[in-house]
Amino acid sequence: MMKKSTLFKYIVGAFLVSTTLSCKDFLDREPTSYSSAGFYKSEGAVEDGVSGIYATLNFTFAASLPFHIIYDHWTGLAFERAENTTIGAGGSLNPENAVIATAWTNFYKMIDRSNEVLTGAEPYLETLTGKSKQYLAEARVLRAFAYSNLLTMYGKVPFFQKPVTPEEYNVERTNEDVIVDFLLADLDACLNDLPWIADNRGRVDRAVAYGIKARLALLGGSLNYGGKGAAYYKIAAESAKAVIGQRQLAAKFDDLFNKTGQQKADVRNESLFEIIYSDKGIKKSHWIAFGQVSRNYGQTGRHPSQLLADTYECKDGLRIDESPLYDPKKPWANRDPRFRSTLWMHKDTVEGNTNGTSTGLIKFVLDLYQPTTQFYNYNTKTWASGTNADINSGAAWTSFANAGVGYIWKKYSNETVEAVGTQTCNAIIMRYPEILLTYAEAKIELNELDASVYDAINQVRNRSKMPNVAADRIGNQQRMRQLVRRERKVEFALEGLHFSDMRRWKIGDLENEGPSYGYPLPTRAANGSILQEGYDLVTPDMVPNFKKTARHDLNDIANYDAYKSKLKVRDLNRFWDDKFYLFPIPQRELDLAPALGQNNGY
Repeated sequence: MMKKSTLFKYIVGAFLVSTTLSCKDFLDREPTSYSSAGFYKSEGAVEDGVSGIYATLNFTFAASLPFHIIYDHWTGLAFERAENTTIGAGGSLNPENAVIATAWTNFYKMIDRSNEVLTGAEPYLETLTGKSKQYLAEARVLRAFAYSNLLTMYGKVPFFQKPVTPEEYNVERTNEDVIVDFLLADLDACLNDLPWIADNRGRVDRAVAYGIKARLALLGGSLNYGGKGAAYYKIAAESAKAVIGQRQLAAKFDDLFNKTGQQKADVRNESLFEIIYSDKGIKKSHWIAFGQVSRNYGQTGRHPSQLLADTYECKDGLRIDESPLYDPKKPWANRDPRFRSTLWMHKDTVEGNTNGTSTGLIKFVLDLYQPTTQFYNYNTKTWASGTNADINSGAAWTSFANAGVGYIWKKYSNETVEAVGTQTCNAIIMRYPEILLTYAEAKIELNELDASVYDAINQVRNRSKMPNVAADRIGNQQRMRQLVRRERKVEFALEGLHFSDMRRWKIGDLENEGPSYGYPLPTRAANGSILQEGYDLVTPDMVPNFKKTARHDLNDIANYDAYKSKLKVRDLNRFWDDKFYLFPIPQRELDLAPALGQNNGY
């Protein structure tokens, strides 16, 4: 609610722009007038209004970073560079936190703009022509998307279906099931007004509408909103099933997260919902890669965790504590290919670009331990030693060796044609594999295990050359639950879904119960120089324990107590409190609207 004079003043109105803008520019337009009375009586006006809703997707929690990219860094799968500040796992989570206030404000901004368009168009529904109904359906989908985020973050929230006056701000929050039931029905009502795949990339379509339905219902099923868990799981399965076969998987997982790959038709088909960026017309770029790569050519503010790295199976389909292929001395070998597609680690060769031209190409070997490393000279086509900024620079404290635990995000960073600081590849919010795995999870929770469940999971696994569901899982609900949760982690890391999953599965305590461990420590001489690198010191027994408890086993949560003294450690004061499953209502909102009430524990 920001200020009473501002939050619900983000009303979409007439645009003082030419109607000849290209399709690409549609999602870049911002409203220049907020007076909507009598405005939404034509197709062009409705289109302009909906473009204002899309514009609200472009908000950030950090500099030039799409909002959903930070979500997984609020879980045990990743963290930000400063110690013990990961929001939702101790540290700075409180009603005064600016990040949670930003989330609240911007999702209500999206909702208010949607309500303005939908309400403003109501008097003209009988006379609107062309694609007006499609645009209004898009507004409903975007409104449901905003509410799905708010429900995940805050639980019960104020529920507005129409624009509100300042006098209507101070209301009690609405129960989650009431909101979900309305949104599910609202999405049903607009499905037939949407194409299966949008003509213009970046717009929502019928597949996305079903996908948001499935997300909402899966959340409601997992958290048993209103005591209707089974009914919600059924809706989630049915909604996902409606999309299966309507879209397809891209041939290569790696193509999904860089500019070159995203230009391919099969990638477009898999990428259901994206935030659009562009290096043409109204230029728009982001800093996903810039804020997560090596200090040798960017910054390092966000890090993958060892918990995530150890979730990836070996290529035989067995977890690392069960597979004979796993070698703790060479943890990168014989792993699920998505491990190497998602993460860079010690001794990997990194390629990137600093300025977007051939002169900006950079290639070097990541090194956790040494002050120098090997760099490739593109002019001489030779390798030579150079300063390793991850170890030997003024900003080395932020690197994957110091602030991190030995891993760098390769996903969204594996880019050579664009400058690392001005990326324009799209940021994906929803992909087709989510549909497949949501279908599988909902059916598993209903204990309706059949061939369609195994096929949905196998499609996702097989694309990455992983084997089919193992025979010993067939018909076993608990073993299938374990597998689908594992698949969601390794398939969608860094895409924002695990934030909701952690809360749905109630595993925040497992992921955040203690310090973050990582790579094996080296031995050092008195002057600090490396005598023996950490991976050379690894012994065969340095395999994490996934069976500390049955819940650890089910959710693939590794424990390192047996050899933790040999590992890099950070977040020594990390802790979990169950109140963290919901964020506090921002204090500035409570000051304006005391009737909202605060979430328990804050």
